[in-house]
Amino acid sequence: MDHRETTAGQDAVTARVVSVSRDEGHRFSKPRVEEIRLIEGWGVEGDAHAGTTVQHLSRVARDPHQPNLRQVHLVHSELFDEVRRNGYDVEPGQLGENITTAGLDLLALPTGTVLHIGESASIRLTGLRNPCEQINGLAPRLMKEMVFRLPDGTVVRKAGVMSVVLTGGIVRPGDAVRAELPSGEQTAMEPV
Repeated sequence: MDHRETTAGQDAVTARVVSVSRDEGHRFSKPRVEEIRLIEGWGVEGDAHAGTTVQHLSRVARDPHQPNLRQVHLVHSELFDEVRRNGYDVEPGQLGENITTAGLDLLALPTGTVLHIGESASIRLTGLRNPCEQINGLAPRLMKEMVFRLPDGTVVRKAGVMSVVLTGGIVRPGDAVRAELPSGEQTAMEPV
């Protein structure tokens, strides 16, 4: 499914946008829209989580001056297929993501990966989304599909990745997504 190519000595992965979502309110799910506008250093125009400092309410309560490393939330659509096989019906936007992708293993990408989206937008991955209990509001016990512990004690988080906007632009379903892996030592993403 992943198509690998080399760009200036770095691996790149090509994929596509399936859906885009935004919400001006602090609700868990976000309604799908025809397009979103990414604003450099800010996030998704018209989205409650956009800003230079943290906007997630639980994080604001702890320290409202933290930098916002969660400007744009992405989820891979293959996750919906996976949970559907386990009896859950989840659609794009319902996990609160702004961009739903296909053909790209977001969770396997290292911290600092740059995603080039559509004609001009680019974002830098900052870390994994740490799922919260609100996920069970979509369906009882859905949380266990999003975060669990392997027998060796490793915690697996599947609720998507977070990013900051490097270059603004319009993002629409069908847009190409190209992943540019960071040069040098690569670090697995941690929750942000």
